[in-house]
Amino acid sequence: MEQQAKAPPEIKRIADFLRGGSSGMKIRVGALNGKRLDYFKGKSAIKALLSPAYAKLKGAPKVTSEAEAQAILQSVNAYAFFLRVQRGGPTGSSSSSPKALQIIPEQLFNPEEYYAWFYEGSQWTTYAGGILMVFIMLAGVMFPLWPPIMRLGVWYLSMGMLGLIGLFFGLAIVRLIFYIITVVVASPGIWIFPQLFADVGFVDSFIPLWEWDIPKKKSKKKKVEKSEKKSKSSAEKLQENGGAFIEEIPEGSRPQSRGARIEEVEDEDA
Repeated sequence: MEQQAKAPPEIKRIADFLRGGSSGMKIRVGALNGKRLDYFKGKSAIKALLSPAYAKLKGAPKVTSEAEAQAILQSVNAYAFFLRVQRGGPTGSSSSSPKALQIIPEQLFNPEEYYAWFYEGSQWTTYAGGILMVFIMLAGVMFPLWPPIMRLGVWYLSMGMLGLIGLFFGLAIVRLIFYIITVVVASPGIWIFPQLFADVGFVDSFIPLWEWDIPKKKSKKKKVEKSEKKSKSSAEKLQENGGAFIEEIPEGSRPQSRGARIEEVEDEDA
C-alpha cells in the first residue's frame, strides 16, 4: 500500500516486530470478502509492546505504559499496516471456521477492538526458501553430471541414513518382544530403553538402560498445597476475625447439634 511506503522507519520497525514471531501476539484467522486474513485483538498488541522482547528492539520508541503503547499503535494504524475490523460469526458450518470480518470506516485503536493485518512483514525468509528449493531441484536434476566422488558420498550418506532408520525400528521391535516375554516370566515386565519414545534429548532417550513397568505415582504436591490452603494457622484466623475464629469439626466427630464451635484465642499482639 502507498500509505505503508510513506511510513517512517521506526513505525515500520514496530510493524515488523508485531508481525514477526518474537512479539508473542495471539494471531487468529478470519475471512474478509472470501479472503483469509490474520487478525488480532488490541490488548494483545499492547502487551507485546510492553514485553522484554520489544525493549530490546533497536531504533524503536521506548514504551513504559499502556497509554504510550496505545498511542504508538494508533500511529501504526494510521499507516494502514492493520485496520480496525468488526468480527462476525463463523463463515462455515463449524464453529471453528474463520470468523467473518468487516472493515470499520472509523479507524482508531482500542484495546478491546479487533484489527486485521494488511502487511506481510519481512519477506527475506520466503525469498531465501524459494532460492534454496530451486537450487535443490537443479542439483537433483543434474545428479548424473556430478563428479564420481560426490555421487559416491551421497550414496554412502543415504545408506547410512537408511541403516539408522532400520536400526531404530529393529530396536523398537526387540524391546516390545522382550517386554512381552518379561510380562509373562517376571511381571509387571521390563522395558529396555524406557525413554526411547519420550520427548527428551538423543542421549537421554537411552538412559536408563532398563526399567520395570511400574505405574508412576501421582505427585502429592498438589494435595499438599490444597491441604495448606484449607487449613489456615490459628494466627491467620485470629488476624482475619479480630480475636476469634470458627473452627469446623470433621463430620464423624461432630456432636449431634452439628454446629460450629467458636473458640476464643488470645491476641498475640496484646
